[in-house]
Amino acid sequence: MSNAHEIVPLFATPLVTYEVPEAAALNVDLRRVIEQREQTQPTTQHSNLGGWQSSWDMDRWGGVPAIKLLAIGRNLANRVTTDRKGNVGTGPHPGYVVTWTANMWANVNRSGHGNEFHSHPGAFWSGVYYVDDGGIADDESLGGELEFMDPRGPLPAMFAPHLAAAMPGGLEAGATARVRPKAGRLVMFPSWLMHQVRPYHGAATRISIAFNLTV
Repeated sequence: MSNAHEIVPLFATPLVTYEVPEAAALNVDLRRVIEQREQTQPTTQHSNLGGWQSSWDMDRWGGVPAIKLLAIGRNLANRVTTDRKGNVGTGPHPGYVVTWTANMWANVNRSGHGNEFHSHPGAFWSGVYYVDDGGIADDESLGGELEFMDPRGPLPAMFAPHLAAAMPGGLEAGATARVRPKAGRLVMFPSWLMHQVRPYHGAATRISIAFNLTV
C-alpha cells in the first residue's frame, strides 16, 4: 500500500504578490505626484481612518508613472486570470487576456492611521502597491500590515481552534492573514475579499496606491 497522499486546496482564495522590477525609480516619480496632489486636494473619506486618500482617478492626474503602474497591474492580472475552461492567452503575457477597466487612488498614512475592514464591490481584482513602506519592511513592530479576513468567517476554528490543516494557508483558517508592506511590492487579491490596513505606528510616511480592475 502506498504511503503517498494528496491535499487539494479546494476553493482556495488567490493572493498574488509581485516585486515590481526597477521600482526605486518608479517610486520617486509616484511619490512626487502624490505629494503634490496631497498639498492641493483635500482627502476623500471611505474606509480610511485618518490619513489622506486621493480621488479615485489617479490614472488621470498621476501622469506617466501612474499609467505605468496601472499597466503593470493589468499585465499581472492577465497572467493570473483564465476563463472557466482554463484557456489562457497566447500573447507576450501568458494568461487569459482581458480588457480591464480600472480606477486607482493614492493613500498617505502617518502615525495612527489605517483602514477599517472593507471590500471593493463591482470589481474583479483589487491591488495595492507600496511606494514607501514607512520602515515597516525592516521593523514589524510599526504595524501597518494589509490584513485579510477568512471569507468563511470563524467557522473553520469553531470546533477545535487549536488545530489546523497541514497545508499552505492552513494555519490561518478561521482567522486573518497579514501581508507586510515593502516598497516596490504589488499585492493583488479578489475584490470581494474583506481586508483592512492595521494602524501604522511609525514616525515616517507610509504611501501606497490602490486600484480596482473590472471588465
